[in-house]
Amino acid sequence: MVLDLFAGPGGWSHALTVLGVRDVGLEWDTWACNTRARAGQLTIQTDVARYPAWIFSGRVLGLIASPPCQAWSRAGKRLGLVDQPLVHQAVADLAAGRDTREQLLTACADPRSLLAAEPMRYLHALHTAGEPEWIAMEEVPDVLPLWKQYAAILRGWGFSVWTGILNSADFGVPQTRKRAILLASRARTAEPPPPTHAQVTENDTLFGPGRARWVSMAEALGWGRTDGPVPTVCAGGGPGGGPEPFPSGSRKTLTDARDRGTWAPRPSGLILSSHHQPPHPAVREDSPEERAADHAATIEAGSWAWSLRSNNQTNATIRSIQEPAGTLFFGHRANECTWVAEPSLGDEDTSQGQPVAAPEPIRITAREAGILQSFPADYPWAGNKGQQFSQIGNAVPPLLAGHLLAPHLGVTLDPDDFNLAA
Repeated sequence: MVLDLFAGPGGWSHALTVLGVRDVGLEWDTWACNTRARAGQLTIQTDVARYPAWIFSGRVLGLIASPPCQAWSRAGKRLGLVDQPLVHQAVADLAAGRDTREQLLTACADPRSLLAAEPMRYLHALHTAGEPEWIAMEEVPDVLPLWKQYAAILRGWGFSVWTGILNSADFGVPQTRKRAILLASRARTAEPPPPTHAQVTENDTLFGPGRARWVSMAEALGWGRTDGPVPTVCAGGGPGGGPEPFPSGSRKTLTDARDRGTWAPRPSGLILSSHHQPPHPAVREDSPEERAADHAATIEAGSWAWSLRSNNQTNATIRSIQEPAGTLFFGHRANECTWVAEPSLGDEDTSQGQPVAAPEPIRITAREAGILQSFPADYPWAGNKGQQFSQIGNAVPPLLAGHLLAPHLGVTLDPDDFNLAA
């Protein structure tokens, strides 16, 4: 089996399914387990820190682990950095067969910090049976020193190991999400997958194939097709808060537009960069019909560039719809990502000789957030909005996971199998 620790709503699992393999996920969160059940994924609902590792011995081909990042994330208090010496001690002890977690836990500023040591407990139990054949682990960038400690131990056990930071956008994910990765194998040289995308298009050379340009939010969400009517603004049933390729109400889901039209070409050589702006006004609570009418009228009166704001803070990252999203994180900031409309660069409304007010922000939808994490549009998220956003923000982008896993499984990844708007 492939064992998936801290399996969440199925980022790794969906990638494995696309690649023709199933895993068994260990996950404690009820709503993530419900999402996994809807997606047909095998799950044991349990606390990874309490589940006996020895019962898997003799049956594990690959081990995947994405420990909770809340203690380490820049979006939180980052007490994991304070606890880092304790976590390193736990990893060293577990690798030697000593379980000191209970004592170390009492000294932790954030009890979640020690969860990053849990994969070593499972690896030690499996190592006695010569398992697993391969390992893939993912966390926020600040966990890289811990992954390097794991790497040193695993090399002593006969693994080839690679650790480093990868940007999801370099692998076709419409989001510049950077993560610390550990890849290990007993059967092959561990190395990162070759990136398929770059910030600016790279042509083929004598030294290797070129790379496509980063996938923008517009492309991933199906905005900006060239053969439909003049875009109006979506509210409610469509992708949420931005121009639609078809008139409002003409389609209810992204699936309806899957096979219609072609992508508008992005300007060549344009450098994508994030920017900042003051906090946006309060989000409106009008009905979808009222918002659609207001926004459609505004779009007709002036030209506006839609952007995604990552949260409600003054220094929030804002990305144009023609760029990949910044890192999506939710949790206690659930549903604070909003679409905000700004005038296009150098564009002023002259239809009436008066400036036109920009459309007010609209909340990003769970479906949009999932697509920007490279989940398919019809992924069966369970729970209310906050619960869905929490799952999405904590998930591994399936497309990135697919690139990491395909070499271990001896299969060729076809990015078209990860059709985001399918």
